[in-house]
Amino acid sequence: MNAKTKVAVVTGAGSGIGRAAALALLADGWSVTLAGRSPEPLRATAEAADGARTRALIVPTDVRHKPEVQSLFARAKEVFGRVDALFNNAGVGSPPAAFEDLTPEQWRGVMEVNVTGMFLCAQEAFRVMRDQSPRGGRIINNGSLSAHAPRPNSAPYTASKHAITGLTKCIALDGRKYDISCSQLDLGNAATELTERMERGVPQANGAVMVEPRMDVAHVGSSVVYIANLPPTANVLFMTLMATKMPFVGRG
Repeated sequence: MNAKTKVAVVTGAGSGIGRAAALALLADGWSVTLAGRSPEPLRATAEAADGARTRALIVPTDVRHKPEVQSLFARAKEVFGRVDALFNNAGVGSPPAAFEDLTPEQWRGVMEVNVTGMFLCAQEAFRVMRDQSPRGGRIINNGSLSAHAPRPNSAPYTASKHAITGLTKCIALDGRKYDISCSQLDLGNAATELTERMERGVPQANGAVMVEPRMDVAHVGSSVVYIANLPPTANVLFMTLMATKMPFVGRG
């Protein structure tokens, strides 16, 4: 590896936001370890990188399991020598459900990935960044506009993203002495398969169903690259990136 090449780990890199971020980092010259549960989507992401394919490392990983997370970062360090950035992106949603009807299994299913999984990845990245030379790095957590305001019938997902806000602040504080920074990227309606329903209409807080605008997911990739390339002396603690006309700012 070129000594000047920076190294990133991207979780959930097989589709959507994770794929867009991984491809943007590869296009910017980074070496990127692609993590996700299934190898086939990760290979598709690497193949989409064209000439940067040689800087993409595929490591199938279930972020819910600590040994797999440890292996992910050990492999990234073995191949590339260090880890300069983590885009802590892997996450799941849950089908809309009335609060009173939610089951413990539905709650735990979201929390295990969105909170415990993101914690495990951040912790392992933190340890690698603390111990490497030169030390330090940057952790970018994928939040959501749900970290600020819920959609109807979304308690597990919304609670998980509020938890990530607290985790981001703690990492940013505890990482100072090791030159580790932490950011949270709060996204609204990036155009992926998961948000296709927005174009058919989704429930609003006032009970209406409304079509919502989406934005090109490539803007997420460029935002991750921007944050990742900041010097150690600067940090974007929180960034909100959203479709301009989506119904987030206002009342209803």
